[in-house]
Amino acid sequence: MSLKIRLTRGGAKKRPYYRIVVADARAPRDGRFIEKVGVYDPMKAKDDPARIVLENEKISAWLAKGAQPTDRVLRFLDAAGLAKRPARNNPQKAEPGEKAKERAAKRAEKAAAPAAEDAA
Repeated sequence: MSLKIRLTRGGAKKRPYYRIVVADARAPRDGRFIEKVGVYDPMKAKDDPARIVLENEKISAWLAKGAQPTDRVLRFLDAAGLAKRPARNNPQKAEPGEKAKERAAKRAEKAAAPAAEDAA
């Protein structure tokens, strides 16, 4: 059985409230879960300690049993020091597209043309 540590949504419309649970990976998002291990309230201020509440001992035990946290939960665990989140690196994402490169080349040509006339 593949286990996930993930969020289940609760709360009213436009007022989300999440429980951090351990569940079978095949179970639906808000469906059956094995154990509740924390809560996340995104409506609270970022510096509020009650925004994310984790039960560290339970989470450590489930991680030792092989439960895999989702990306969002892994962020919480990394901030709490329970798990290490590897840094993502995609150097091609910051590279400009083809059209932007063409426009930059045209701008460089225009800037170089008056400088060449002044030198002559």
